[in-house]
Amino acid sequence: MKKFLIILLTLTIVVPAACAKQSKAEIKHEQNKIHYLNLSWWEKYQDPILVNNLKKLYEVNYDLKNAELKVKENEKLVKIQFANELPMLTFDGSLGRQFRSSNQQFGDMLIPSFAQYNYQLPLTMTYEIDIWGANRLKTKSIQEQLAIIKQAERATYIALTSDFTADYFNLIKTDRFLQIQDELVALQNDIVEKTISKYDAGLCTINEVLAEQKLLTQMKEEKNNLLEKQDVLASGLRVYLSMKEGEPERAKYDNLQLLTGIPLEYDTSVIENRPDYLQEEANIKRMGFDVRIARKELLPKFVIFGQIGLNAYHLDTLFNSYSQLFNAGILPSFDLFAGGRKMALLKLRKFQYEEALNSYQKTILEAIKEINLGLMSYKTAMKNYDETTDRLKMQDKIYQLMEDKRQIGAASDVEVLYSKEAHLLMEKEEISNKINYLISSISLYKSVGGVDLYSINTTVQKEDI
Repeated sequence: MKKFLIILLTLTIVVPAACAKQSKAEIKHEQNKIHYLNLSWWEKYQDPILVNNLKKLYEVNYDLKNAELKVKENEKLVKIQFANELPMLTFDGSLGRQFRSSNQQFGDMLIPSFAQYNYQLPLTMTYEIDIWGANRLKTKSIQEQLAIIKQAERATYIALTSDFTADYFNLIKTDRFLQIQDELVALQNDIVEKTISKYDAGLCTINEVLAEQKLLTQMKEEKNNLLEKQDVLASGLRVYLSMKEGEPERAKYDNLQLLTGIPLEYDTSVIENRPDYLQEEANIKRMGFDVRIARKELLPKFVIFGQIGLNAYHLDTLFNSYSQLFNAGILPSFDLFAGGRKMALLKLRKFQYEEALNSYQKTILEAIKEINLGLMSYKTAMKNYDETTDRLKMQDKIYQLMEDKRQIGAASDVEVLYSKEAHLLMEKEEISNKINYLISSISLYKSVGGVDLYSINTTVQKEDI
């Protein structure tokens, strides 16, 4: 009886402590979610509307909600497995009436047919002695699986915020393109009218008129394509923000700020903060635990069992001293023959461990490749934007010179309109390269695992998993 009371006391101490530990882990996860959003990085774009949209994305996006639920599901799996390390206490009471319809012979003793009640109220405790540490390893294996899921959630945050911001900037670009396209269509209309006037005056051929009219239809067609693209991008942002209707709020193109001074050389250790790298690292640990578990499955198991309670055939004697029930013991268990199943499982786990090692090495190479591509794309976008800015300045000078020539009668109105069209087309190129510059910085941020690019060479640290 004293031993049984000691076991009950141990349960009252161990189980609440384990639950408290689990609650702290859940609280830490809640705190990490806003950290995954990395608002301090997005604030560097100096766009309050973008930051507000990302905050709303954090609150309402269904993919983020599902990623969070997967983490919570796996936290419960860890808790379920941890429960297997603890003793199990059950109550299996029974109340029944037995009927014996024929005589029973026990040697010289004859028991005639009878009927009687049987009352059993036992508490049963079982506990598998984890001599080899197999149950502890199983818990550690599931904990590593939880670490993989947490990094998958973090990857979802990085991917969604990056993709959302890229679409956000593309939508702003499309808005500005439509404004310029309206100007181009208006200019081309003027050119068509002036060309028709020249034709009526016999100063040009019909082919020139048709060429200008053809160009006008092309510009209108491009405007229609831009309207379609604007609608597609706006619809995409509404899905991100879980909006059923309305226009997603966005900044004006002129308010966009470029990020400058981003480091252009990174140490290879930067890959250690990527979610896929951390997932593969956790997977190697998990498979290592699984191999050790498979080895320990070859060893015998020992289960302690104990039972205490009441057993009586008459209700009025249920609580008498001689109705007390108590038994305890150890149940050893060892599979003498299992058809080679356990050895096959061990070899399977070893193969899976080797596969995890290969995936780990490949992930490192892919990560280095992706970061290098991101850096090259960013450098190219930066150079292209600078070149386009210089060309736009030259085109602006050409347009101003054409205006001056018209003032002195050395150029016609049509020539000025052509020059203005050329200036607007060059402005579209400059806008496109500026947005590409912004999006390339987002791609670089995504490739390094969602780390602030300005501090990447000084404070790159792993996430807690």
